Amino acid sequence: MITGFKCLFLYFFCMLSISLHAQIDGNSKKTFSTIKKSPEAEEKKAVTALYNLYNKGEEKKAVKNAKTFLEKAKYPSNAASLNLLQAYYYNKRAILDSSIYYTNQALNYNIKIANDSLKNRLFSLGYNLMGLNHKKKGLFEASKKWHLKGLQTSQKYKEINLYYTHLHGLASVYKALGDNKNALKSYKECLEYKKDDEIRLGSYINLGDIYSDSKDYEKGNYYYNLGKQLSEKTNNQQARAVIALSIGMNYQLQQNTNDALKMYNEVVSIADKNELNQIALVARGNIGDAYVDLKNYEDAKLIFSDALQKAIEFGFLDNQAYFYDELKKIAVLQEDYKSAFEHLTRSIRVKDSVNKIQKIKEINELEVKYKTAQREKEIRFLQLDNTTKKLKLEKQEEAIENMNLQEEISQKITENTILFFQNSSQKKLSEISLLKKDQQLKLLQLKQEKETKLLTIFGFLIVLIPIIGLLLQYYKRLKTQRLLNIQQAEISTQNINNLLKDQELKLIKASISGQDKERQRISQELHDSIGGNLAAIKLQLNHLIISSSPKIKNLTALLDETYQQVRNLSHTLIPKKFTHHKFCEVLESYFNNIGEASNIKTDFTVYPKKEIDALNEEIQIEIFKIIQELLTNTIKHAKASKIDLQLNLVENVLNILFEDNGVGFNPENYKPGIGFINLENRIVKLSGSFIMDSKLKRGTIANIEIPVLLLPNTENETIKGINVKKQLDNLTKL
Repeated sequence: MITGFKCLFLYFFCMLSISLHAQIDGNSKKTFSTIKKSPEAEEKKAVTALYNLYNKGEEKKAVKNAKTFLEKAKYPSNAASLNLLQAYYYNKRAILDSSIYYTNQALNYNIKIANDSLKNRLFSLGYNLMGLNHKKKGLFEASKKWHLKGLQTSQKYKEINLYYTHLHGLASVYKALGDNKNALKSYKECLEYKKDDEIRLGSYINLGDIYSDSKDYEKGNYYYNLGKQLSEKTNNQQARAVIALSIGMNYQLQQNTNDALKMYNEVVSIADKNELNQIALVARGNIGDAYVDLKNYEDAKLIFSDALQKAIEFGFLDNQAYFYDELKKIAVLQEDYKSAFEHLTRSIRVKDSVNKIQKIKEINELEVKYKTAQREKEIRFLQLDNTTKKLKLEKQEEAIENMNLQEEISQKITENTILFFQNSSQKKLSEISLLKKDQQLKLLQLKQEKETKLLTIFGFLIVLIPIIGLLLQYYKRLKTQRLLNIQQAEISTQNINNLLKDQELKLIKASISGQDKERQRISQELHDSIGGNLAAIKLQLNHLIISSSPKIKNLTALLDETYQQVRNLSHTLIPKKFTHHKFCEVLESYFNNIGEASNIKTDFTVYPKKEIDALNEEIQIEIFKIIQELLTNTIKHAKASKIDLQLNLVENVLNILFEDNGVGFNPENYKPGIGFINLENRIVKLSGSFIMDSKLKRGTIANIEIPVLLLPNTENETIKGINVKKQLDNLTKL
C-alpha cells in the first residue's frame, strides 16, 4: 500500500501549487486599484472574472473563454495573466508541454510590462510553474534552475511569500535527487516563515519523510507531531490524516503493529468525517496489511472487502486492482484457490480497463495538443497579417509627409532667392569688410585674456599643490595617532575588565567550595560526634535497672527524636549535585513525584538522554529551576489533569516543550507576576528564547530554546559568573 500513499502525498502538494495561481488575481487587483474607469481597468475586471470562474470549479469554461479573450487583450499584464491561467490548467492535467508553452508566452509578455512589482510577481509565478512542470517530467536539474531563478527574482524585489514558495519547491527537487542534506536545510529554513501555514505543514511532513526513509523513526515522528499540532491549530483535516498515516507507517516499519493499527483507525475516522475518500481507502488498505502481518486473515478479508466496495463506489480503479490482489493473496494463504482465481480474474479485468482508459486519455491529450498547436499557428498567422497591414499604412503616411515637406522646401527656396536679389551688392561688400575687422579685434582680445588666465592658474597651482600635500600628511598623522589612542584605551579597558571578572569568578568559586567543605564538616561533626554521644547515652539508659519508669522512657524517646533530627540535619547539610545523580533521572523522578502528589497524569520525554546528562551542571540547575517554576504555575492556576514535558537537544540547541490541558488564559489580557518575570529573566540570562501560547479552555504550551554550546568570550563568562553567584546565594539561604 506504500505506492498508494506516495500518490496521495503528491496530490497533497499539488494543492500547494494550485493555491499560488490565485496570488496573480489578488495582487493584480491591488496593482490596478488606483486606476478608475480606464480601459485597462475594465479589461482587468474581465480577467479577474475568469480567475473567479476557474476557482469555482468551472475550469474548462474559464480556459475556453480565456483563449477567446486573449485574442482581444490589449494590455501586456492581462495577456500574461491569461496565459498563466491556461498554463495552470494544463499543469493540473499533466499536459506538461502545453503548460510549458503557455508559461513561456506569459514570460515573453512580461518584458513589456512597465509596473516593476507586477512584472516581478508574474515572472516569479512563471518560474515556479516552470519548476513544477519540469519536476513532473522528471527533469530535476531544469526544475532546480527555474526555482533558483525565482529565488533571485523574489529576493531582488523583496517578495517574501514567493521566496519561500520557490525555496519549498527547490527543497522538493533536492529530495527527489536524493540530496537530503540540502533538502533538510531548505525545509528547515521554510519553517522560519510563519505567515504561510501550508508551506510549514509541507516542510514538517517532508522532514518527517526524510528522517523516516533514513530509518531515524524517532526524529521522523518528532516532525510529524509538530505538523500534527499545526494541522490541528489551523484545522487542516487533510494534513492531519496524511500525518497520522505517516506515523502509522513508521510504526508498521518498526513492527509495532498494534500502535500502527491505532493510527490507521484514527486516519479512517478523520477521512470519513471530512469525505477524504482516497486517504480513507489507503488507510483501510494499510489496516488490512497489518492484519495479514498478524495472520488474522478473516479480519483482513473483511477490511479489504469493505475497502473494495468503497473503491468501486468512488470509481478508483487502481485501488480496486490492489484490493483484488490482496484478497487473492489471502485466499492462497488459506488454500481457497477457487476464490483466489476469481479475485485474480477481476483484478485483470480492472487493470485492462485502466489500460484502455489510459490509452483513450493519451489519444485525447494528443488531440488537445494538436488542436492547441493548430490554434497557435492561426493566431501567429493573423498577427503577421496585422503587422504587414500596419507597415503598409505606416509607409503610405510617410510618403504623404515627404511630399508635403518637399513642397514647403521649394517655397522657402523661392522666397530666399527673391530676398537675395533685392539686396544690393555694395551693402554686402561693406558689411563683409566691417565684419572682418571686428573679428580680428575680438580674436586679439581673446588671445590676451587666455594668456593672462593661464599664467594666473599656473602660479596658483604651483603655490597650492605643496600646501595641499602638507595638509594631507598632517591629517593622516592625526588620524593614525587618534586611532592608536582609541585602540590602546580599548585594550587597557578590556584587560582591566577581564582581570576583574577572573578575580570575581575565583572568589565566587572559592566561596562555594569553602561553604561546601564547611557544610560537610558540620554534617560530619553532627553525625559522628553528637550522634555518637546521643547513641552512647541511650545505650547506658537502657542498661539502668529502673528503665521501666515513665520518666526514663520519655527521656529515651526524646533522645531518639533528637538523634533522628541530628542525623537528618547532617544529611541535609551535605552538598548534593547533579554529578552524583544523572540529571534526566533526577528530573524524571521529581516530575513523577509531583504528578503523583497532585493526581496529575505526567508524560516525560527526553532525546538524546546521554548528551543532556552531560550538559554543564550550572545550566542543568537553571533548567531544573525553570521547570520547577512552570510546574508550580500549572498546579496553582491551570487546573490541569495532564502535563507533557519534552527535552530535545538538536544542533546545540536545547528545546524545552512544556504543555498542559488546563483552563488556559488570554495572552492579550494577561499581566505577568513575579514568578513569570523570574522565569523570563532566567531564560534571557541563558541567552535563550521563550514563547508562550495559550487559549481559554484549550491549555497552555511553553516553548523554550537554550543554546548549550557558547563561544568562550567575555559575555559567556559573565553569564556563567551570574549563575554561580545565584547558586551561592541559594546555598547561603539554606
